[in-house]
Amino acid sequence: MSRKIGIRAALVRRGTVVLAAVTLAPAALLTFGVGSASAAHAHRAAAGKNSTIHVIEHAVTDTTVNSGGAGDKTGNLLTFHNKVFNTKNTKQVGRDQGFCVRIVPGASYECMWTTFLAGGQITVEGPFLDKANSVLAITGGTGRFRGARGEMNLISRDGGKEFDFIFHLIG
Repeated sequence: MSRKIGIRAALVRRGTVVLAAVTLAPAALLTFGVGSASAAHAHRAAAGKNSTIHVIEHAVTDTTVNSGGAGDKTGNLLTFHNKVFNTKNTKQVGRDQGFCVRIVPGASYECMWTTFLAGGQITVEGPFLDKANSVLAITGGTGRFRGARGEMNLISRDGGKEFDFIFHLIG
C-alpha cells in the first residue's frame, strides 16, 4: 500500500536530504581532497624533485591604467603580456601575462601573473619593487608544474626593460 504525503512534507524531507548532502559534501571533499593532496606532495618531496627554472622576460607590453587622474597613484593598474626567453636570451621559450596594483607610489606594486612554458604554467604572487629586486611566492601551476610551490626571484636587467625570473620549485 503506497502512502500519500503532502507536497510540503515531501519538500521538507527532500530539503533535509539536500541540506545534508550540501553540508556533508564539502566536509568529504576537504577530508579526502586534503589527504590526497598531502599524499601527492609528500610523494613528490620524497622523490627530491626540487628544481630551478630561469627565464628572461622582455617587458615590452607593460601598460599602466590610471585609477583616478594622471600620475603615479595608489590603485593604478599595470598590465602585461610578454615573451620569455632562455637564459642565453636568444630563444623564446614561453610567455607571461598578469597585472600589478600600485600600492606605494614610487616604491612598490603587488603583482600576480602566470608564466606559460613548455608542458605547463607557473603562477606567482608578490611584490614588485621599483628600485630593488624582489621575491614572489609560487602559488601553483599546471601540467608538469601541477602543485608547484616555492619562490621566484625577480631581478631587473637593462634598466627594467628585461627581468630574470628564477623559479625555485620545491617538491
